Amino acid sequence: MYRSHNCGELTATNINTEVTLSGWVQKSRDKGFIVWVDLRDRYGITQLVFDEERTSKQMMEQAQNLGREFVIQVKGTVIERASKNPNIPTGDIEILVSELTILNESILPPFTIEDKTDGGEDIRMKYRYLDIRRNPVKNSLIFRSKVSQEVRNYLSKEGFIEVETPYLIKSTPEGARDFVVPSRMNEGQFYALPQSPQTFKQLLMVGGMDKYFQIVKCFRDEDLRADRQPEFTQIDCEMAFVEQEDILNVFEGLTRHLLKEVNGVEVEKFPRLLYDDAMRLYGNDKPDIRFGMEFGELNHVAQHKDFGVFNNAELVVGIAVPGGNSYTRKEIDKLIDWVKRPQVGALGMVYSRCNDDGSYKSSVDKFYDQDDLAKWAEVTGAKPGDLICVLSGDKNKVRAQLSALRMELAERLGIRDPKVFAPLWVIDFPLLELDEDTGHYHAMHHPFTSPKPGQLELLDSNPGDVKANAYDLVLNGNEIGGGSIRIHDKETQAIMFKHLGFTEEEAKAQFGFLMDAFQYGAPPHGGLAFGLDRLVAILGGQETIRDFIAFPKNNSGRDVMIDAPAPIDDKQLSELSLKLNLKS
Repeated sequence: MYRSHNCGELTATNINTEVTLSGWVQKSRDKGFIVWVDLRDRYGITQLVFDEERTSKQMMEQAQNLGREFVIQVKGTVIERASKNPNIPTGDIEILVSELTILNESILPPFTIEDKTDGGEDIRMKYRYLDIRRNPVKNSLIFRSKVSQEVRNYLSKEGFIEVETPYLIKSTPEGARDFVVPSRMNEGQFYALPQSPQTFKQLLMVGGMDKYFQIVKCFRDEDLRADRQPEFTQIDCEMAFVEQEDILNVFEGLTRHLLKEVNGVEVEKFPRLLYDDAMRLYGNDKPDIRFGMEFGELNHVAQHKDFGVFNNAELVVGIAVPGGNSYTRKEIDKLIDWVKRPQVGALGMVYSRCNDDGSYKSSVDKFYDQDDLAKWAEVTGAKPGDLICVLSGDKNKVRAQLSALRMELAERLGIRDPKVFAPLWVIDFPLLELDEDTGHYHAMHHPFTSPKPGQLELLDSNPGDVKANAYDLVLNGNEIGGGSIRIHDKETQAIMFKHLGFTEEEAKAQFGFLMDAFQYGAPPHGGLAFGLDRLVAILGGQETIRDFIAFPKNNSGRDVMIDAPAPIDDKQLSELSLKLNLKS
């Protein structure tokens, strides 16, 4: 055997035990007459000692020539360490080596394999297999495994059945572009990789599976952001014979279970927030409620004076920044520059200082007196010592701009504590969204989401007012899960397709298999999908998902380690009946 113990388990209770260890050389210290080597595996580090009084000359030379990341096996005796290291579990002992075998040598790594490394992100992604040896990445992957195991434990106890669904499916419009796969055996035809298992899990409900889940890869060919991957993992779930409240209760339970078992945190409250209220109070549908700074709409107290910027705006809205009156004019000017960046898009920002003596000093004192500014403070909840920040303009744009400012200020104030968890449900989303460019409506979630009971008739008269039987689970300002009660009858689904602009022929070509299945006694059903990558990162107290993915892609969707995507040769193209038409 290569090892009797791992490098993280030996303690003083093992002194005088003969052991065999294997691992990588973390580092060595050569004093001439004595050599210490730190041996590492995924469980920890154990110190080895080679002493010229007790070690052969040949082995001493071997030890002195060990390089970083050499893979070695040692046999020896556990002895008490003279200079103990309280920072590691094995710090009371070391191994007096009697046999040393070099299993594999290593060239010098391109960066140091340490918790704090000298390698930048690009080089570490190229040599990801080395980066995984570092504790931050290794521990993140172990953490992800623990979360996945707890998900399976909880759902299995709740009676869910894990069922795998296909990766090679039919291309269907679900919001983003599909990744497509040419079929050699069916010339000129293509599979698509699933953006989600949506239709399959609905078919499983038709099949009577009742409670389904899987932890599954999904794929979307969309423009990437800093923390988005073209392939991602969902905890995908569906239940039959349920209403919205049944689903919310089950997955509140799952979230509580994960927070308790993984983080040791008890969370009882899962507030329910209407979508319209989330937009009004926070400017987005995934609000971070760990801190205040709720929006105060100021139209009725700010549009009565001769200030055209506010008078001509659809919405005037502000937030109270706690302690913000301490900001210098230079700091406030930097905030104004921040909101004027193209990424935010505001034209400017009005502010009002709330002085400790109860007076106010604003950037628009020419137009507003103390009574006016006191009303601003009342609407935004500002107290003496706070700063009121006000934006104005088109309703939807200005809400998004102030939401971005709110999150930036919270970051600067240090009130987004990763150890505090504040979940909530956002419910009653619009069923449809209007595409301003085309003038057509599209599904806010997907075409299989049912309208709220009693609102189907509104599709003909006021489609924009119809609410969806849909819900999102939000944690610390991130959507970690979303779902809906589905349409489960052919007639309602046909009406939905019609309002989404599908002809009867197009609907049959795309989703005929689902419509046919609904004719055979489909039960009422609904579900939810968690984004596992994002969920794990939040539970792990991190903002980025990459360290929780073994082999992530970069911002361009490339795997720089294996250099993918890559061209294929002409023979493969010919077998697939494909011809490239590349833009020069």
